Amino acid sequence: MKLVRHGPVGRERPGMLDGEGGVRDLGGVVDDISGTVLSAVGLDRLRAIDPATLPPVPVGTRLGPCVGGVGKVVCVGLNYADHAAEAGMDVPAEPVLFMKAITAVCGPDDDLLIPPGSQKTDWEVELGIVIGATAKHVARADALRHVAGFCVVNDVSERAYQSESTGQWVKGKSYDSFGSLGPWLVTRDEVADPQALALWTEVNGHRFQNGSTRTMVFGVLDLVSYISRFMRLEPGDVIATGTPPGVGLGQRPQVFLKPGDEVVMEVAGLGRQHRRCVADT
Repeated sequence: MKLVRHGPVGRERPGMLDGEGGVRDLGGVVDDISGTVLSAVGLDRLRAIDPATLPPVPVGTRLGPCVGGVGKVVCVGLNYADHAAEAGMDVPAEPVLFMKAITAVCGPDDDLLIPPGSQKTDWEVELGIVIGATAKHVARADALRHVAGFCVVNDVSERAYQSESTGQWVKGKSYDSFGSLGPWLVTRDEVADPQALALWTEVNGHRFQNGSTRTMVFGVLDLVSYISRFMRLEPGDVIATGTPPGVGLGQRPQVFLKPGDEVVMEVAGLGRQHRRCVADT
């Protein structure tokens, strides 16, 4: 099942895809794709619905972030050995965790805002884990029971903000539009193996990232279990699991985003994002 949120910014409505890939409106069934809707019971209720009985949403309607009511976005750094190498850093012995402000969350095709004066805004395609049930001190073997599904995440990073001044990485990760989610929340039953998904990024038609989740240092089960030791994960929380090599920082010479650039990224089976870079003021 593929769930979406459609409509204007701040007024998104819940929806699901039908068999032809069209969006159907769930507004008369649930309030949002959030909270208890993401539970096993909530998702089973939606699975029982024939999408053909739901009102169609006009083609071209904006898609918002595929999860509503996001409480926190937990990100994992240096989680691909080859990405750590291109960043000139050691593979971590434990997951490197940092947070992204929820004000960065946006839709999959929304404009990517380049901060005023920024010279080092970078792309990062990532597999996103959407939490469906409260997780606290979860065993690895039980981790998937707490996962509603998966989505594409663009963990946009301003590298100068992130690493060239004092403070933590969160500064370089949290500008408005730096956390696009979607287009779809794909329920976990439709993802046979989250550790066997191809993912890629193209900028202006050139493919920079071309990786697979099989090369993650810490997999989905490890991350859910590990993170739940340090903070309670709630339905609607998102874990961004790290990016493969090919980011702008790792190019020689380095390449960063500028107004007018077009960014396209995809995780196999989870959909594709198309974003235009614009200067923020």
